Formats: sequence, structure tokens, C-alpha cells
Amino acid sequence: MEKEIIFSQEVPAPIGPYSQAVRVGDTYYFSGMIALDAQSGQMIGADAASQTKKAMDNIGALLAVKGLNYANIAKTSIFLKDMDDFSAVNECYSSYFKDHFPARETVQVSRLPKDALVEITIIAVA
Repeated sequence: MEKEIIFSQEVPAPIGPYSQAVRVGDTYYFSGMIALDAQSGQMIGADAASQTKKAMDNIGALLAVKGLNYANIAKTSIFLKDMDDFSAVNECYSSYFKDHFPARETVQVSRLPKDALVEITIIAVA
């Protein structure tokens, strides 16, 4: 099956050897998104809620490249530096969905790229 590499200058460029997203058939696999500003490359937000907002906004910008939106998200994975931020992240995250939430797991990890507090990856379907 053919793969399409998805790229947008509206979201941060990869900081390693990976693509921002890949489409296979009607399924889109997004790499982990942290709260980086696309133009400056700087981390946005000093707390988990504000970093969640920026990561979700970056995800939305990349979804829009292919005419998709948050309703197309089938699965998310959330990586937290501190599980004590779970409630704050949930409050922000939930505001991006209207009716049905995607399947999801949330795990605490010891460290994230650029020392982010939150990293979010998704799988979306067209």
C-alpha cells in the first residue's frame, strides 16, 4: 500500500528522522506533537494545560492540511511528565471535541523531547 508523507510549515518541523504525519489509505498517523512554535522553535507554555493547548492547536493545523478536523481523530496517546497534571490536561484536551471522544491512553514518562511536559500523538481517519 502506498504511503503519503504529510508536511506543513504551520507546525514545528521534525526534530529527528521522522515525518510529521503519514497517510496510508484513509488512515493518518501523526508523530508526537509537543508545544513548539513553528516559527521560533520555542516551547510555548510553562504548565501542562498551556502546553496541551499548543500541542492540540498544532495537531489541528496539521489535520487541516488534508481537510480533516478533530472529529476525524480515532485514537490519541498522551504522554505526561507528571501524572499530577492529568486533570489539567483533560480539561484542555476535552475542549477540542464536541460529541464523541477518541480512544486514548495516557501514561507518565520520565522525560519528553525538549523537556516538554506533554506530548500527544494521534491516529485519524478520513
